[in-house]
Amino acid sequence: CRQALRSAAGPEVDFARAEREHQLYVGVLRGKLGLQVLELPADESLPDCVFVEDAAVVCEETALLTRPGAPSRRKEVEAMKRVLGSLNLNIVEMVDENATLDGGDVLFTGREFFVGLSRRTNQRGAEILADTFKDYAVSTVPVHDSLHLKSFCSMAGPNLIAIGSSEAAQKALKTMQQMSDHRYDKLTVPDDAAANCIYLNIPSKGHVLLHRAPEEYPESAKVFEKLKDHMLIPIANTELEKVDGALTCCSVLINKTSVL
Repeated sequence: CRQALRSAAGPEVDFARAEREHQLYVGVLRGKLGLQVLELPADESLPDCVFVEDAAVVCEETALLTRPGAPSRRKEVEAMKRVLGSLNLNIVEMVDENATLDGGDVLFTGREFFVGLSRRTNQRGAEILADTFKDYAVSTVPVHDSLHLKSFCSMAGPNLIAIGSSEAAQKALKTMQQMSDHRYDKLTVPDDAAANCIYLNIPSKGHVLLHRAPEEYPESAKVFEKLKDHMLIPIANTELEKVDGALTCCSVLINKTSVL
């Protein structure tokens, strides 16, 4: 709680509440949605290790182990390497010391990648991602006023980008639209933080969307409620948000059955 990186000073994290919220998050993935959840062991020497998304980008059978932009987070990749290796994925390691990449800056739309160039991710990191996933177009998007690209956007459906309404978020969306050959639908929510949601297409459940709880972002929750074809699951994230955590940060989705 005290050592996790944070972009701005603010209220202290309530550890017990953070733990409860995280357990509910895992419970939804495992219990409500029936996904297999592989939990990495906690590491008290790495206060940001709950944010597993930043340590790897997984697409189809390939996992790119990143080189996080914050030096204090680079050891997090070791635990991720072990667990992804156990799934028999094709592991690619980012060994170039000039490269930085956080998974929170990587938006995969199902058709292409957008990579945020931020305080944590640089051009060389984006180039290595493009070399790793050659089947997909990769475009870079400048990120100035947020920690990551996905601090204000995410996929909310197969062709639907959820985007915050701030000027910076809308500018980034415009860049993405200009870069892409494909036309995406957009879902604009009033709060940038609420635009980070988790979309899943589960055979037995259909379209599923985990989004921020109405008690946190009531106006944004009303926008999500318009998605009548989705199973909507509100998730509270009050505590991890204090240290820049969002819903996508705490999991890496892998479309593969585990034999563990």
